[in-house]
Amino acid sequence: MSPILAVLSLTAALFPAHGLPSAFFQSRTDGEPQFTEKYFSQVVDHFNFNSLGNRTFNQRYLITDRFWRRSSGPVFFYTGNEGDIWEFALNSGFIMELAAQQEALVIFAEHRYYGRSLPFGNNSFSIPEVGLLTVEQALADYALMITELKLQLGAAQSPVIAFGGSYGGMLSVYMRLKYPNIVAGALAASAPILSTAGLGDPRQFFRDVTADFERVSPACRGAVTAAFQQLREAAERRDYSHIQAELSLCQPPSSAQDVHQLYGLLRNAFTLMAMLDYPYSTHFMGSLPANPVKVACDTMLGGPDLLTNLRDTAGMVYNSSGLLPCFDLYSLYVECADPTGCGLGFNSLAWDYQACTEIEMCYESNNVTDMFPAMTFTEDARQLYCSKRWGVQPRPGWLRLQFWGDDLSAASNIIFSNGDLDPWANGGVRTSLSPSLIAINISGGAHHLDLRGSNAADPESVIKARKMEAELIAAWVKMERVRFRQSH
Repeated sequence: MSPILAVLSLTAALFPAHGLPSAFFQSRTDGEPQFTEKYFSQVVDHFNFNSLGNRTFNQRYLITDRFWRRSSGPVFFYTGNEGDIWEFALNSGFIMELAAQQEALVIFAEHRYYGRSLPFGNNSFSIPEVGLLTVEQALADYALMITELKLQLGAAQSPVIAFGGSYGGMLSVYMRLKYPNIVAGALAASAPILSTAGLGDPRQFFRDVTADFERVSPACRGAVTAAFQQLREAAERRDYSHIQAELSLCQPPSSAQDVHQLYGLLRNAFTLMAMLDYPYSTHFMGSLPANPVKVACDTMLGGPDLLTNLRDTAGMVYNSSGLLPCFDLYSLYVECADPTGCGLGFNSLAWDYQACTEIEMCYESNNVTDMFPAMTFTEDARQLYCSKRWGVQPRPGWLRLQFWGDDLSAASNIIFSNGDLDPWANGGVRTSLSPSLIAINISGGAHHLDLRGSNAADPESVIKARKMEAELIAAWVKMERVRFRQSH
C-alpha cells in the first residue's frame, strides 16, 4: 500500500508518467511463466447510468492458461492493487505454483487508475475525473471482468478464488464479501483491513516498524533514536550545512518544512526495510539485500558517526545502485495523505486520492513508543490536506460501513495471512473468527511472504502456511463445484 508504492520512489522517478514499462518487468522473468498481456473493455462508471453513457476504458490484465484444465479447472484471480500489475504478477510465485498443483487459470487484473489502466488517459487525475477512483468501482470492475472472461473462455463452471497482497488483499476480502456468488473464497495476504478502516491504535504501525529493528538488537533502536536526536539538535541550531554534509543532501535544508520532509524521507526508508525484511535479496519495486533490517542495524552500529550511519542506512533504499551523488529531499519522497508514503508518478496520485477518501491512515510516530521523530497526522490534518489537494472531505468510517469493519463473523471462506515481521500485520485479522475465516500467522514472515515463490531460504513457517492455504483453497474449489452442480 502506499507501502508498496513508496518502495517504487526511486524507479518511479525515472518513469513518472505511467510507472515502469512492462518491458522492464519482462526482463526479470527468468524462470517465471510468461503471462499474456491483454486489455478488457471496462465500464467507466458502474453506478451512474447518466454520467458517461456507455463509455469504456481499456483495463489491463495478465493471463496464463499454462496449467489450466480447460472448462473445469479453477480460476485464480489476483485483485490488483496500487501499482503496475506486472510487478505483482512477477512477485507472487506461490499463485503460479498453486495453479500448477490445482490446474488453474491465472488472471492478474490491474486496478483502475494504476499502471496503464487510466479511464481518462493523462487527464485521469483531474477533478472531477479522479472521482471515479473508488474501492467500489474497482470491485465492480473485477466482478464484470471475471464474469465476462469466464464466458469468453468457456469457464462458466470454473470456481474463482481471489488472491491479493496488502491493499490487494483487502480487495480480495471485499470481493468475497460483496460478490460471494462470483468469488468462492479469498486469500488475503498482509491485508490491513482494520487499521485502514480507522480501527486500532494510530501508534501501532511505527511502533511495529521499531520493534523489527529492536528485535535484531536493542542497541539498534538506540542508535536510530540517537541519530534522529542529533539531527533534531542540528536543525534547532539551524546548522543546515552540517546536516547537508552528513546526510549527502543535494541542497541544504533551509526551513522547518525541509527538516520535516527529511524526517519523512528517512522514516520511510526504515518502514520499507521492515516491510520487505525477506530472508533473501529481492527486487520487488527496488533492490534490497537479504535480511535488510539486520543489514541496516549493522550499518547503524558500524561506526561512531551516527548521522553518516543514518545516511548509509537510508541509502540501502534510495541509492541501492550507488549511482546517486546526493539525496534530493523532494524528488525521492513526497509527503501525502498516507504517512507510510505514496511514491511518485501517476500511481502516487491515485493512492493519495484514495487515502483522502475511503482509505484511512492517520498513523503517527511519537519518539516514545517508536524510534522516530514525533510526526503526527490527525484526522483534522488529513481533512485540511485533502480539501486543499483534491477538493474532498474524507469520510471516516466509510470502509467500516461498506465492508463490515471488525464484524466479519457472517462471512466465510477467507484466509487472513500475516507475518510477524510485517508492520502492517497488527492492522489486520490475527485470530481465526470461524472454521472458514482462518488467520494464519507466519513466524519470521515479512509483507505477504507467503505469496512469493518458494525459496531455499524460506522459514519453515511459510512453507507450512502455504501448505495450509493450498489445502483450504482446494476444499473451497471442491465445495463450489458441488454447489454449482446442485444449483444446476
